[in-house]
Amino acid sequence: MSGKIFVNLPVQDLQRSMGFFQSLGFRFDPQYTDERAACMVVSDSSFVMLLTQPFFASFTAKDVADATASTAVIVAVSQDAAEDVDRIGDAAIAAGAQRAKAAEDASPMHTRSFYDLDGHQWEIFHIPPTPA
Repeated sequence: MSGKIFVNLPVQDLQRSMGFFQSLGFRFDPQYTDERAACMVVSDSSFVMLLTQPFFASFTAKDVADATASTAVIVAVSQDAAEDVDRIGDAAIAAGAQRAKAAEDASPMHTRSFYDLDGHQWEIFHIPPTPA
């Protein structure tokens, strides 16, 4: 089975959230971005939809979780090199994110974890390829 994945996250201030993720090196697809939603490109087949709180709420009958008070999902994004993990982790903190836990360098995985501006937890990680 193959397909694209779209992770939908509610945000309080769409423009502020877009600026935050752009400062980490992510880009947005203008074809799927408007005043209520922004399509952040993670890879050719992975995307994060940042949705204004009211727009996000229109897709569910449940209450929208307060990500600053509880964790319902951890968004994990792999990188090609440990240096990229550190660059993104450092940029996130510099742009206002909160460190979720200490950096990990458990062999062989290298990880940086942070809470974005809306409290969503992100794990940026690198696992070196296994030798053939």
